[in-house]
Amino acid sequence: MIDTVAAAAVDAFGLTDRGLVRDGNEDHFLIASVRKAIEVRQTSLPPDATAHEFQAIGGYMLAVADGVGGGPEGDVASERALSAMLSYVGKAATCFQSLDTHAEHALLETLEAVVHEVHAGLLREYGGVTSKLPATTLTLVLLVWPRAYYVQVGDSRAYVRRGGRLQRLTRDQTLGEFMVSVGAWTDEKARMASTAETLSSAIGGSELEPVVGLIDLAPGDSLLLCTDGLTKHVSDDAIAAALAQADSAEATSRKLISDALAGGGTDNVTVVVVRTTPAAG
Repeated sequence: MIDTVAAAAVDAFGLTDRGLVRDGNEDHFLIASVRKAIEVRQTSLPPDATAHEFQAIGGYMLAVADGVGGGPEGDVASERALSAMLSYVGKAATCFQSLDTHAEHALLETLEAVVHEVHAGLLREYGGVTSKLPATTLTLVLLVWPRAYYVQVGDSRAYVRRGGRLQRLTRDQTLGEFMVSVGAWTDEKARMASTAETLSSAIGGSELEPVVGLIDLAPGDSLLLCTDGLTKHVSDDAIAAALAQADSAEATSRKLISDALAGGGTDNVTVVVVRTTPAAG
């Protein structure tokens, strides 16, 4: 899918696979272009989850969500999270009309508030019993060229590649990452600990701490959103190498999914790849 937003041509593609071990797929992804109305261009969500009305704005919404394995209805949680973000993005996008500091703060606050609303809705639906809640990660980017606003919960990641360098925009919200950050564990211990991948924050989890941020992009930059089914088997160096190739977003997505499966495919794996180039003319 190639489109033009302001000074850049945007090529975006998403793909999800249940992997080689899991019986089902609890991941979901979403790519939506936002013009006079939000038009869902590609998604794994069912049609009734994307039937909403929106305000007139311009940009892209890109997201991945990974239902927590081993918990109840992880696929429901990931679907609910993306559907709710899609529903509320019209409200958040009123800030797109201006890029002043106040408007950007309002947008980021709205994104964070929507995450809390999704969590609260699940809590009400399941009678306030946290242990029964379906849980999910969420990594979402609202692209209003040249600025990318993002919100993250859990361990699904966002990367940007610029000038030949790969940068991780998000930090995994896991026990292992937390223990390393406070100096209690070494990186080696975190790699070996059986509890290192336990989420310290999730929609529907016992703890919820969404993180928001923004970055300015330039034509030629690439974005990658992915669930941990990719990063369990594909290193950052291999991701950087895939993004370094002059391939389409679709070809790169298929390459990354193939690499994850070749590496073991022990989890559901989902990627959304965004390529940008200078707009023609």
